[in-house]
Amino acid sequence: MQNNSLASSMKLGMRRLASGVCVLSTSLGGDERFAMTVSSVTSVSDSPASLLVCINQAVSQQAHLSSPDVMFAINVLSVNHQDVSNVCAGRDPSKNRFGVGHWVTDESGLPVLADALAVFICKTDKVMTYGTHKIVIGAISNVIVNGAEVNPLLYANGSYGALGSIE
Repeated sequence: MQNNSLASSMKLGMRRLASGVCVLSTSLGGDERFAMTVSSVTSVSDSPASLLVCINQAVSQQAHLSSPDVMFAINVLSVNHQDVSNVCAGRDPSKNRFGVGHWVTDESGLPVLADALAVFICKTDKVMTYGTHKIVIGAISNVIVNGAEVNPLLYANGSYGALGSIE
């Protein structure tokens, strides 16, 4: 069990670490879809092309995402997607997470944000449990890069921010 003071200090320190904001989206079968805001996404390797995402075990769909060979998309948000992030971060299941933003279905049947800065199409390759989270490693099968200016949505100290346009 971790020292409560250390856990509090860790959380306070992590609030100072800015991270890009992404939305993980997936199809649960049939017409049912799921999306959630995630800020713990990072590349693992370019050979094989892979990334990891950390998902709290309290999330209702984490078991689906932990199953082998499940397809999911990581949508990289721009500063114009704060409303999408807010809706997908909510714990209210009655809210339509796909009612905000320009969502389309890609050729693999996944819901993807049409104007995301980038979309990584992944298949669950490995899953590890660590503490309160599942660490899901996704094998990347496709990457869609938007030609728009690069102006990512950032999150730090409980607030959204931006770097400004990057060329």
